[in-house]
Amino acid sequence: MAKGKYEYWLSPDGLLLLEAYARDGLTDEQIAKNLDITPSTLYEWKRRYSEISEALKKGKEVVDIEVENALLKRALGYSYEEKKVEVSEEGTKVTKTIKEVVPDTTAQIFWLKNRRPEQWRDKQDIEHSGAVNVRKVYDEMSEEELMELAKKYEKINSS
Repeated sequence: MAKGKYEYWLSPDGLLLLEAYARDGLTDEQIAKNLDITPSTLYEWKRRYSEISEALKKGKEVVDIEVENALLKRALGYSYEEKKVEVSEEGTKVTKTIKEVVPDTTAQIFWLKNRRPEQWRDKQDIEHSGAVNVRKVYDEMSEEELMELAKKYEKINSS
């Protein structure tokens, strides 16, 4: 382990910077590179120093929540105000327009499949009770009939 390097990262400034790296969406490997250490050293520090592990978790949690909020907003649709500024000899004219973003069905499906998988997942579990009878067609055929069938099959596959 890099001797003494971890001490800065346990300070308030170091922990805040670790949290910022995680909040910016950096992977552990990218964070390790920023710290000028190997990923294995970062994993060791996370295991050994709970403050480092918590700072990284806290930073990642913030981004996850922001993405969840953006996905939900997109799924439900929203409106926003667009401002257009025109400058001419007569002066400046500001035009405000309310724009609508329609709900996004893809975002809705993604949200529902992940938040309510028991109702919305594609895979359905179906139980079947009872017997399945399969008629054994080839058991009733003679050896000559089977040979003739094999020849037809061979002829089809060779052409």
